[in-house]
Amino acid sequence: MTVVRSTTVASAITAAACAAALATAIPSAAINSYNAAPAPERTEVGALVATWDADGDPGTPDRVDWVCSGTMIDADTFLTAAHCTTDWPENVRFHVSLDQDVQAGLDKAAAEHPGDPTAVAETVAVEGTAHNHPAYPGPASDTHDISVIQLPAAKVAERWSFKPAALPAAGALSALGPQGLDDTSFVVAGYGTQEARRGPGGHTHPGGGVRLKAPVTFNALNDAWIRLAMSAPQGNGGACYGDSGGPNFATLDGRLTLVATTITGDTPCYATNVVYRLDTPGARSFLAPFVQLP
Repeated sequence: MTVVRSTTVASAITAAACAAALATAIPSAAINSYNAAPAPERTEVGALVATWDADGDPGTPDRVDWVCSGTMIDADTFLTAAHCTTDWPENVRFHVSLDQDVQAGLDKAAAEHPGDPTAVAETVAVEGTAHNHPAYPGPASDTHDISVIQLPAAKVAERWSFKPAALPAAGALSALGPQGLDDTSFVVAGYGTQEARRGPGGHTHPGGGVRLKAPVTFNALNDAWIRLAMSAPQGNGGACYGDSGGPNFATLDGRLTLVATTITGDTPCYATNVVYRLDTPGARSFLAPFVQLP
């Protein structure tokens, strides 16, 4: 069974319910707990923060939370997953934070601005406009699960210093071939939760809201997807809920390159990260209006 690596789900009602559950099931470390490390140097990696209505009064947002991960790919463009930015209430507003510990920032802002989700979001993040792939959701072979948030570059630059992630050339992963992919170093990063843990109430996924990274290794390549192994005995870490839209980097020709974004994987977050390739014609066609491609 596979599930999206997101704290959001596929309807406005369930999105709100899921976010409500975050307070008890998710927030505070990220990525799987094994073979993971903090990633303060990955300043281009950020969290997607949303404000939305959950009480039937569409005029006033009453919820705020981080919901997914993503990456700055130029001065004003944040790359994430389409399932992170669709099927929300009409008054949803998206923001991006490049802070290392987004959850701590949200907690502090909530204490300073009780009952004011908009002020909380503005304290920790910069608001932008979402642009989803027009063909999302597509077939399983290519779901077109890709989205960008366009941000005011000046406001982003006022708050954070970062170097945008390098994108891959067309067909870069295919050009490596099986042996080249096996020999390539991959790293996943994001703000997501940890692998499943058993407790008195059943399985939970603790943590979340802090930017971490972990090594992963090549498993399989498809036309739109690359599968990356997360098994601990091989020295790997991996992605989990809340890492959707976040980066999977590969070292290509000595350069750390953003080759794919986290989308889905196994339910307990132990085995495989299924990620959306960025070197394909479909992904490049979507990105072309927003960023200069190699």
